[in-house]
Amino acid sequence: MIRRTKWTAGIAGAGILALGLAGCASGGDDGGGGTDGGGGDASTLERLQEEGTITVAINGEQPYSWVDDSGEPTGATIAIHEEVFGNLGIDNIEVEEVAWDNLIPGLIAGRWDAVSAGMSITPERCEQAAFGDPEIMYTTTLAVPAGNPMGLTDLDSVLESDGDVKLALQSGAIEDGYVDQLGGYSNVVQVDGAASGLETVQAGRADAFALTAVSLAWMTENMDDLETTEAFVQEIDGIKQIGAGATVFRPADSDLLEAYNEELANVTGDESAYLGLVEPFGFSAENLPPQDLTTDQLCSGDLEELQ
Repeated sequence: MIRRTKWTAGIAGAGILALGLAGCASGGDDGGGGTDGGGGDASTLERLQEEGTITVAINGEQPYSWVDDSGEPTGATIAIHEEVFGNLGIDNIEVEEVAWDNLIPGLIAGRWDAVSAGMSITPERCEQAAFGDPEIMYTTTLAVPAGNPMGLTDLDSVLESDGDVKLALQSGAIEDGYVDQLGGYSNVVQVDGAASGLETVQAGRADAFALTAVSLAWMTENMDDLETTEAFVQEIDGIKQIGAGATVFRPADSDLLEAYNEELANVTGDESAYLGLVEPFGFSAENLPPQDLTTDQLCSGDLEELQ
């Protein structure tokens, strides 16, 4: 499999989101299967199958998807995509590493065909793009200096510090949204990625960095100066926030989304097949989405019925 990588720091025309594109698991709003982006009659799926290549955007968050020291993309979502897209006749995956805030704008602008970043399914994102079926369940943790000198346990413990804790948050990440929903916090350091969040804590510019537990556990495993708190499920207004990541598509590409979901079901419906792909990257059976959890439920934002 040939894969080429490059870093994209910014996206021109990100304001395209203002067009108010809508979509969720059901795909596009044109009633069709998407177009080839060039005025032709072929759908996106047909074009990708004919070319044998798909371009996906990643954020570089380990162990979901990142570029290793040899320049090759790797990670749990990359492994899933090699399996799923390969079964669709798309054997070549090209990867672009992109700042988190540019993943969806670049997708809608047609700069890549899908987002492979374990992006959590939220109502706000479902208004902008179309999410595939849930692929990875996750919890949250805090990366803190070794010894956890401030005794932090979760986001509530940070907010209860009355601003004494400097909290690093990845701009646009779900943890950033949690803090907003909890009423905001006065001492936040915004970072643009997981690596920079950890570096911020290491340098003493923040006391903690919030992100998904599997990411921070993986990335701090060999660090002597950082550790992670126990993983937790954040509660907001007494409701547990269910975190589920998925692949993201353009709303118009309903044919590609439907074909992807059909092949994905063969992976998520078979625990051994699922673990064979993601276990090498630190994921376990706990990360396998329940069969009755749907993207529509998560897009609706009505998490109370899922408790």
